[in-house]
Amino acid sequence: MARKLLLTHIDVPGINTFEVYRQKGGYRAVEKALKTLSPDDVVEEVKKSGLRGRGGAGFPTGMKWSFLAKPEGVPRYLVCNGDESEPGTFKDRFLMTKIPHALIEGMIVSSYALGANTSYIYIRGEMMPQIRIVEQAIAEAKAAGFLGKNILGSGYDLEIYVQPGGGAYICGEETALLESLEGKRGNPRIKPPFPAVAGLYGCPTVVNNVESIAATVPIVNDGGEEYAKIGIERSTGTKLISASGNIVRPGVYEIELGLPVEEFIYSDDYCGGIANGKRLKAIVAGGSSVPILPTNLAMTTAKGEARLMTYESLADGGFVTGTAMGSGGFIAFDEDQCIVRNTWNFTRFYHHESCGQCSPCREGTGWMEKVLHKIEYGHGDISDIELLWDIQRKIDGNTICPLGDASAWPVASAIRHFRDEFEWHILNPRESQTRNFGLAHYADPLVPVV
Repeated sequence: MARKLLLTHIDVPGINTFEVYRQKGGYRAVEKALKTLSPDDVVEEVKKSGLRGRGGAGFPTGMKWSFLAKPEGVPRYLVCNGDESEPGTFKDRFLMTKIPHALIEGMIVSSYALGANTSYIYIRGEMMPQIRIVEQAIAEAKAAGFLGKNILGSGYDLEIYVQPGGGAYICGEETALLESLEGKRGNPRIKPPFPAVAGLYGCPTVVNNVESIAATVPIVNDGGEEYAKIGIERSTGTKLISASGNIVRPGVYEIELGLPVEEFIYSDDYCGGIANGKRLKAIVAGGSSVPILPTNLAMTTAKGEARLMTYESLADGGFVTGTAMGSGGFIAFDEDQCIVRNTWNFTRFYHHESCGQCSPCREGTGWMEKVLHKIEYGHGDISDIELLWDIQRKIDGNTICPLGDASAWPVASAIRHFRDEFEWHILNPRESQTRNFGLAHYADPLVPVV
């Protein structure tokens, strides 16, 4: 099994409480940071670690921190993005439920590094149990002297507040989250200015994902260079993966980056293979917004190399033959699953969650949903495939925030890799209502019309 940094003590009874978490070495990172390191030292350790954002974009965390503006007399804020609305992703919810003090400790260390005296944890509004758990953890940490005025006699002050989310997927986008946090409708902002310059209440702000913030704890404890020794290339450390779909053992797994995709799916240490003795048809590696890959490209790159669970390897080949790590929402589809129906279901979600601010997304997501519904229910035409391709192409890259891209990429990849399944639905409308296309042997992916 891989080395665990975040989930080491996840099965220890009472690990969700301050007392047990402290007994297992909790809050050592706070003591080390506040007593022996300067804020710049902490930022430097995070840079050395190579930690990349675990929420989806994969941007280097230390570099993001270094962009934070520091004007005199202006407060700075750290905001934790716990919205986690991406279909197929549930690792942050798991972390907050099972070991909330890992997040609180990470918040203290990160806030200290950024010079923030007030920080917020924005949690998806539907996650009321997690909101209560995190609020309880904050209260316990404050009672123990790790929050409030003059923490551990260091002269550093910090308050952390939990804010329930606005109940919208769009609020997971950092600027829409900030709008919601300010009490406004959660619409994305035009950038620039970026949050690092003008974020919450117009002040310099860093927005990081739950897992990213929790990962700063082992980085401070063990040092950035030690963390960087785990993983390969620019994919350092461990990553939480939410595994679901047609697998024997769904759940949250902490992997060392660099694990082969095939091992992750079939090893008894992880997913345990495809359920019910079925064969694998396709995977979604990083949540619903990343391109879907057929089995042949999921296991090996177009160059014939083993596909690895890293940012670089999953992206190898671009979106023509690759995908993305995304949020780590790993979904496996067996031979009985329908790609057309799955794509329609994803598109239905994005249409519902579009804020409507940008016309390509507002109109395009609805249009794609209608066309996919038409194909799925036996009323499609061959020309609908090119129509779908044209619509997604006109959405991709033409919206203020990435929701438009997120809606376009699953459609583009489904057509690129599973065009024969779309054609079968259209040419066999009656049969497609009683059975699924099944498993085909996909050759080289079709080159899209530019």
